Amino acid sequence: MKNWPLLLLVICLGCTSKPKSTAIQISLINDHSLKITGLDYTVVQEINRDSATASWQSLVPVYHMPADTDMKDYQKPQPGKYLVTDGAIVFTPDTPFAKLQTYFVRYHHYEYGRSLWDDIIKHKKLSHQQYTDLIFKQ
Repeated sequence: MKNWPLLLLVICLGCTSKPKSTAIQISLINDHSLKITGLDYTVVQEINRDSATASWQSLVPVYHMPADTDMKDYQKPQPGKYLVTDGAIVFTPDTPFAKLQTYFVRYHHYEYGRSLWDDIIKHKKLSHQQYTDLIFKQ
């Protein structure tokens, strides 16, 4: 069998350890802040060293849900402050969340797609980033 090295390589790539899935949760606290939990502790502490808001907005940005939900990918992040407390992230917007208004947190799955093999298995485009939108209403 001439292709056994290739077969061995494919089997080894399939046996690599898979990253553990992060299940984040959100909850409103004091009707004016949002608590985000379930993120990897190491990632939270690493980003916490860099106090720039842009770092947090790249991981868990908060958005105002538009009336036309097809336009939600084009929204600007809600401005506000991020604070780390007990491994959780607390987001307080610059302007309070409006009553009966829908918002969402977009969590980008940076733990997925770290290798070409992950992209092949998930039939994912190389340039496409995976994310989960968590919807909430004040």
